[in-house]
Amino acid sequence: MAWFAARGYTVTGIDRDPQALARASQFGQVVHADIENDPWPLMVHGVPQTFAVVVVTNYLWRPLVPAILNSVAAGGLLLYETFAVGNETVGKPSRPDFLLRRGELLEVCAGMTVVAFEDGFLTAPDRFVQRIAALAPTPTDPLCSAPRRYPLSLESRD
Repeated sequence: MAWFAARGYTVTGIDRDPQALARASQFGQVVHADIENDPWPLMVHGVPQTFAVVVVTNYLWRPLVPAILNSVAAGGLLLYETFAVGNETVGKPSRPDFLLRRGELLEVCAGMTVVAFEDGFLTAPDRFVQRIAALAPTPTDPLCSAPRRYPLSLESRD
């Protein structure tokens, strides 16, 4: 949030930790929510609010992925980085529920324009991650014949 706010962007952060929200509130709007057990907090008339940029870091809850994708405005940017399979060999998280399968972010972003993708090992600290930067289609995109909507009831494909 700090990086985007310092560049003049209006930002919104979501977390369940009140202390994290207290620190983040100096950079923009904060929303206290348990997004794993409660509904997506940024709904407007039953549809997720959209943003020009959606950033997700070090977080994976597969049932929430459709709401995250639907929150990227047409032509908007998704930046997503989190832990991947292999991380169980170097630390936490180690549960498969919280580790992306090889190439999973590419599958998740099918229908978007992938600008960059990485799947590998990083150091300091040691971790396995996947990263993606992907643009949501616009209604005028020749590859987009209809508005994109991801079913909000999508479950994990594990």
